[in-house]
Amino acid sequence: MTQTITVSCKLEVPPNIAPEIDKTLEKFADACNHILDTALMENVTNTTKLHHLIYKDVRGATGLKANHVCQAIRRVVGNLKATYRIKQFRPTSISLDARTFKYEEENQIVGVTLISGRKKFNLSIGNYQRGLLKGHIPTSATLVKRKNGDYYIQIAVNIPTQPPSHTPRTIGVDLGRRSIAATSTEKTWNGDKLNQTRDRYSRVRANVQSKRTKSSKRLLRRLSGRERRFQSWLNHNIAKELVTEAKNTNSALAFEDLKGIRQSLNKKPRSRKERRKTNNWAFYQLRQYVIYKAAIAGVEVVFVPPAYTSQTCAVCHHVHPEKGKSYRSGERFKCGNCSWSHNADVNASFVISQLSGVYVNHPEISGIVCQLEGQLSLFPMNYA
Repeated sequence: MTQTITVSCKLEVPPNIAPEIDKTLEKFADACNHILDTALMENVTNTTKLHHLIYKDVRGATGLKANHVCQAIRRVVGNLKATYRIKQFRPTSISLDARTFKYEEENQIVGVTLISGRKKFNLSIGNYQRGLLKGHIPTSATLVKRKNGDYYIQIAVNIPTQPPSHTPRTIGVDLGRRSIAATSTEKTWNGDKLNQTRDRYSRVRANVQSKRTKSSKRLLRRLSGRERRFQSWLNHNIAKELVTEAKNTNSALAFEDLKGIRQSLNKKPRSRKERRKTNNWAFYQLRQYVIYKAAIAGVEVVFVPPAYTSQTCAVCHHVHPEKGKSYRSGERFKCGNCSWSHNADVNASFVISQLSGVYVNHPEISGIVCQLEGQLSLFPMNYA
């Protein structure tokens, strides 16, 4: 089993070669836009059909190499099948395969096929990147031009993964907006800074959008990129800490299965601000980061039904007898049955850990559930 990761490496590009890269990026973007227009007009999302329909025209119009055109078709098809579609491609990157890219580990050089032919570039990387690339023969990469004018190549590397260790220990992780993550080992990552940053960007965007100028549109793209990078950086750090703790304690990680949570929350009466915060909640990105890091580390990740995890007392499993109400008040949870009081998010992580114990410790009975007001639970809850 392997896990694909991306190693970002800076290229040392001579000034006389930079225009050739820029021209290749521009032609690749033109090809993608032409393919996208044709695909939408003909209503085609199949790679093979689109290839037969557009390949010769794009090759003749752009002068790109054959494999560049094939990669452009694949990129457009992937975009058409994505949740959020790109309406227009910009000359910022180009996809490369084994025929248009080669990595030479001994000399730390990469060969890249441009529109003018094959060029070689030295890599400006440190020991971390060298360690990830050592012993690998990568067959795909993406050449990127950043906004500051630097060129990077993002090399895809298949890292061997360790088989997940089956362990009776589990760390429950509750995801939320107030606390980005809270664990059953009582660690929490406060979301105040993230929420303040998002609110600040939202205010700036609203002010810029009212101007409706070309410069305002460029600024909006920059703001979006900064906010996205900050969120990604934060989620990477949280995921790394979660996986490291699980690895060091020989534990599995347990999460709620939050699929469809945005749609269900947005069906309820909510203010515009609350709807924006819900839509910006990047729990899925954090989950994906945890999954791939856990696969490399050999840490098992399990998911449990989310019903009542935030409303259940972790000590006596008591739930508020009135539907729609809970014993949570702000950041505190105080059970009305046994008087147990604790941080509400940590209490939920305890419940998630207990639920996951059924999957991890008793896989033979993991399918046995009890029906509770249309919801599924892995252990009986007390309403008395």
